[in-house]
Formats: sequence, C-alpha cells, structure tokens
Amino acid sequence: MKAGETRLLTLLEGKRQFIIPIYQRTYSWTLDQCEQLWNDVLGAAKDDSIYSHFIGSIVYIGEGAQVITAMPKLLVIDGQQRLTTLSLMLAALRDSIGNDNTDVGVSSEEINDSYLLNKHGKQDQRYKILLNRRDRDTLTRIVDSTEISENDSNRILENYKFLKEQVHTSGVDPSKVWEGITKLVVVDVALEHGRDNPQLIFESLNSTGLDLSQADLIRNNVLMGLRPDDQEKVYSNYWYPMEQSFGGPGTFDQFDRFVRDYLTLKSNTRAIPRINEVYVNFKAHVRDQQHVPIEQVVSDVYSYSRLFVKLAFEKESDKEINRIFRDINTLRVDVAYPFLLEVYKDYEEGSLPREDFVAILKLVESYVFRRVISEIPTNTLNKTFATLSRDIDKSNYLESVQARFLLSDSYRRFPKDDEFWFKFQVRDVYNFRNRNYLLEKLENDDTKEPNNVETYTIEHILPQNENLSLEWRQELGEDWEKIQAEYLHTIGNLTLTGYNSELSDHPFKEKRDRRGGFAESPIRLNRALGKLDHWNKDTIEQRAESLANQAIKIWIFPNLSPQTLEKYQPAKVEKDKSAYSLEDHESLRGKNLELFQQLEKRILNFDASVRREIKKLTIAYKTISSFVDVISQKGDLKLILNMRFDQLDDPKGICRDLTNKGHWGNGDVEARLVSEDQLDYVTSLIRQSYELHKEGSTGT
Repeated sequence: MKAGETRLLTLLEGKRQFIIPIYQRTYSWTLDQCEQLWNDVLGAAKDDSIYSHFIGSIVYIGEGAQVITAMPKLLVIDGQQRLTTLSLMLAALRDSIGNDNTDVGVSSEEINDSYLLNKHGKQDQRYKILLNRRDRDTLTRIVDSTEISENDSNRILENYKFLKEQVHTSGVDPSKVWEGITKLVVVDVALEHGRDNPQLIFESLNSTGLDLSQADLIRNNVLMGLRPDDQEKVYSNYWYPMEQSFGGPGTFDQFDRFVRDYLTLKSNTRAIPRINEVYVNFKAHVRDQQHVPIEQVVSDVYSYSRLFVKLAFEKESDKEINRIFRDINTLRVDVAYPFLLEVYKDYEEGSLPREDFVAILKLVESYVFRRVISEIPTNTLNKTFATLSRDIDKSNYLESVQARFLLSDSYRRFPKDDEFWFKFQVRDVYNFRNRNYLLEKLENDDTKEPNNVETYTIEHILPQNENLSLEWRQELGEDWEKIQAEYLHTIGNLTLTGYNSELSDHPFKEKRDRRGGFAESPIRLNRALGKLDHWNKDTIEQRAESLANQAIKIWIFPNLSPQTLEKYQPAKVEKDKSAYSLEDHESLRGKNLELFQQLEKRILNFDASVRREIKKLTIAYKTISSFVDVISQKGDLKLILNMRFDQLDDPKGICRDLTNKGHWGNGDVEARLVSEDQLDYVTSLIRQSYELHKEGSTGT
C-alpha cells in the first residue's frame, strides 16, 4: 500500500481512468451532501489563510500486473461519491465559462481535457471516471454535453443541476469556485495487487458520510473476490435482478430483513441474527460452505429472494395465495417469514400440494390472530416460527404442521375455540390495531363479491356519546351507563357504514330505517341488524356470540385425532405439567360450564388488560396481579377474592371470611356462584377486588 497527500486535481491529471467496479453501490449522495461539499469549496476559496482543504481519501487498486494497457485502469475501493460529485462540479463550472475567460483562472477546454476526459482515449477510455450501469451513461452524457435521457440517473442529474444553478445564480465569482477546487486535498491510497486485501480495507472504511448497508457489504463480499468476467456474470444473472426486485439501490431495508430470514432458515440452530449483524453472519455462512462455489451460494440466495419479494410485496400470481399473503402482512407476521419461505420453496418445487400450502398459510394466519385476540404475548413468536420446521415430517407435511401447532403449549399455545370464542366477544376491538382486517374478514367471509371495507367507516350501533339521549337510556334500561361502558367497543356493538354522519347518535330504530340505515344497507354485517326492533345488552351479546361463532370458522383451529397427535409427541419428554386448559377442570361441564362462561365474559369485560391464567386447581384472573380465583366444583363455582374481608362491601352477606384458614387461591374472601340470577351481584363483588389490584395496592 502506498499512501500520500495530494491535491485532487493532481490525482485527476495525466493518462488514467478511475473505474467503479460493479460490486460497488451506485452513486448515492443526496442534495444535502452535495451542498455541504459546495460550501466547503466556497469556504476554502474565501479564506486566504487556507492553502488546502482535506476532503477524505481515494482508495484504489490497479487491475493487475498481468493486464498491460496504454491506459492505467484504477478500480475505486472507496471515494466514488466524492470523485463523482467533484466531476459534476467541474462540469458545471466548465459549462458556465467560456474558453476566452481568463479571469476565472482556467478555461472550459482545460477542465475538459485535463480533469474530465483523457484527450486521446478511445471509446470508454476517454473518460476519467467510469461509473457502473445507468450512472455511467448519465455521467458520460453530462461530460460530453449531450442530450439527457429520461432513463438517466435521477440522483446524478439532480446534483448536477443543483451545482450548475449555484455557479449561475448564487452570485459567486466562478474564479472563487475554481480557487476552492484547487485547494481540495485527498489522501491518495494506492493498493498493491496481490498484496493488499481490498475487502478488509473496504470494510474498515466509512468516510463517505453515508453508512454502508448490510446489502452493500454483502455485495462486495460476494463479488470482490471474483475475476472481472465472473463478477459480471454473477452480478448480471443474480445480484442485479435481485437488487431491482427489492426496488433498486438505496431501498435495501427489506433486503437486509430478507437475508436475516434466509440465514435463519439455513442455520442448523435456527438462530436469528441481529439485523445489524447480517453481513457478519452471511460471511460465516459462506465460510461454512467453502466447498460450494460462490455463484451457487448467490444463486440459492436469489431463488429465496424471489419468494420473499412475492410474499412481502404481495406479487404472487395466484390470487387466493396472494390474498392470504396480504392478510398475513396486515397482521404484521413477518416473524413467520423464515418458516413461510421454507414452505413456499417446497410448494414451488412441487413437494407440497397447493391445497396443503394454502391450508398451512391459513393456519399461520389463524394462529397469530387467535393469539392476539386472546392477548397472549407475541414477543416469542420469532423463535416459535424460526424453529417450527425442525419437527415437521415433510412426507406428511400438512398433518405434521398441524400437530406441531397443537403440541405447542403455555406461551406458545394455539388458543382453542372456547378461549378464542370468549375473548372475541369481550375484547375492545375498536381500539384494536387490526380492526379493519377483523371486520373485513367477517364481512367478506365465504362470498365471491367482497365489499371493500376501506370505503366504509366503523359505526358504533350504541353511540359513544357519554350524554346518551333519553330514547337510548330507555332502550338500555336503568343500567345504561354500565352497559355502555362494558359493551361500547366490543364486536357485538360495531359494524360498518357509508353513512356514519347521517346515523350519528340517533335511536336504534331510526338508524335502522333511515336512508343509508341498516335495513337497506348492502353490508352483510348489517343484515341481521335490519331485522331487529331493539338494541340493548341482550341483543349486543347475541350478536357478539353469533359473530364469535362465525369467527371460529374463519380463523380455524387444527383438528387431529388423539391417535394421530400421539404420533408426533416428542419422544421421552413429559408433558409440561405447568400448562393446563379448561378441559383439565373436570367439574367444568354442562350447566357449570355455561355459568362459568357467562361469569368470564363479565370479568374479561372489566378492561382489556385482564387476562386469564389456567392452573391445576384454579382459574385465575389478573391485571397487575391476580384479583380472583375460580374453583370449579360439582354444582357451583367457588370464588376466592384477593382482598381482606374487612375491605369488602357485601350487603347481601353471601361471602365467607377465610382469614387464617387454609384454602386454594389468593385472598381472604370466598363467594359461591350457583345460578345465573346471582351473576350481576357476584360480578360486583369481583369488581371490588379488581379495582384494588388495578390501582396496584390491595392492602393485603
């Protein structure tokens, strides 16, 4: 390596050509960076005490001793952005002065022949700087002063026009621009072919002012070590098409994500790389396959990138599959991509039938949505999907995927119908991030003529207005405030309309019968509403239950027989005894189950933060902490309220003091629920405990 300080113009003088290799990213300086360089040039010119202004390094390497040409060709490792921008500045200055203008200190001809062109070079060798791809054509047209094409590089054209405008209209004397350029100094770093490692040097440099993306580093790693002919082949056949499919240079956030997912599915451990360590992990992946030609590695990356683009950008030609991709992306299930890419690849290669591929996609969608509705934490989903395919038997593909989901327990569980059914009815779905997705799925379930939900607004049938009209209060009854608070944002009270402002807070019958109302609405969700005479607690609950019945058919739960499921049980691994379901509570059957379901609806409706935890002997309900434990017994439900007995307001005197008495559950208050007519009163007792724990202080 030879390095030394030199003036930029000295570096450009003489017979030589700086070539930007195809593995380098395209020209990417923004107007802000271009303006900064312009200001640096003017600042150096105006300050007579400054004899030089340092602007960074130019690192390059010759093509090799075996290549003997009359025109030395220097491959630029670092400095493309500065060299290109200064060439644009020189071209802008050249185009603004005449050859007879001696006041500037330089003529346009001298700029052309000494710093932009190799005067006697032939064809491409005429140009001092040769960029790659479209950038090349744009810069050569500017240097040659020929007509610009509509296909030219926008970034280069934008910066050239800016610099030309600055020279013409800023009022700065062109001689000062030239003086500033003559003061520019760089570190001239010439690498020795065969002795210096350009890849290591490239990785260590970041002096362009624009951070290198993981994609930039990977591209260099892949191409820099190849011979020029092989570089062109791999770049043209794989890298360039892949680059374009992600939106072209400068739009590689998605590419970095893709490589992370690719490396995850290729890893034996299914470890998920950090997004800012994708390049390091990619190098390790290549190193682990030293026996595999780099072209083959890139070909494999390219094949998966095609699938990623179709999945992430919803470009699958099969309309049904593409619709499911859209639904999965709406739910933001990109954590499932490593698994989906593997399944997608098997489908494309013919080892997975289309109907099974569709079923697996729907299963993933259902799994994620049911968990969201059931308020199961999603922070472990990335690991769940990263490792999902390890236990799949691809000779029984769909069945083994279903089994894998069914055998997931605890925080990885697939919510069963009862849990999902209950939660679906009581969740605040109005403030749910995916509420439009939810309503669209309900609205267009099993129809060939779907409605575009995005053209409608969400309508609260029972209005949000805290000052309800007399008609609405009479409709709801004496508990109207409580009913409005509990049911307002739940699915039973929500629908779609194109007449939101017209329906407003009007009484239910008026909403039903007026123009644009429920009776004449083309929206399927409104058909049943158009036949009702009242809207109150009972009708809200009935509609919620009806929609929940529809939901468990849309977001399906996999169904395998116990005998089939047993085949996929992990060998010699005992079932996690800490994970239980409602089925483990044997007394929760028949009328007891119905009573429990109605009680749970009320408890979960306290707040969206309330969650259920099923234990071996109790079913606990928690917010900041547990506030009630339900114990199913033959003939009734025992409730343990987590509060002191002296904190309780129990005018009917149905509760028992458990202070200093051994029992299951948390707290000192016991109540028993035997029949439906007790539900409202018992719920009011439970709410007292809930309010204490919601505030974070039980006093116990």
